[in-house]
Amino acid sequence: QVQLVESGGGLVRAGDSLRLSCAASGRTFSAYPMGWFRQAPGKDREFVAGINWMGDSTYTPDSVKGRFTISRDNAKNTLYLQMNSLKPEDTAVYYCAADSRLTMGLTIRQSDYDYWGQGTQVTVSS
Repeated sequence: QVQLVESGGGLVRAGDSLRLSCAASGRTFSAYPMGWFRQAPGKDREFVAGINWMGDSTYTPDSVKGRFTISRDNAKNTLYLQMNSLKPEDTAVYYCAADSRLTMGLTIRQSDYDYWGQGTQVTVSS
């Protein structure tokens, strides 16, 4: 079992930066690929970043590439999402998720993630 708790969201202006954190309980955090997703009002949840268990392989889709960076500190059981140059369209609830399949890589598929946090709201004003 893994419990995930996100923090760091808030209200910012376009162009600002935020760093989200996801604190994980349980000894197995370091073995799990992790991901960040977001869901805007009226829209489907979408993948925004993924990282393998070691932290040496990451992926971000074109919508956030060059602006969002995912990282992890396995010693601290914490996942991060650094978000720079924020845009109003980045407004959403952001969720971290864990993939307990113990794979070597990372995945962008929501269905592969079986542990989810409660989410943290990010609002970007224009």
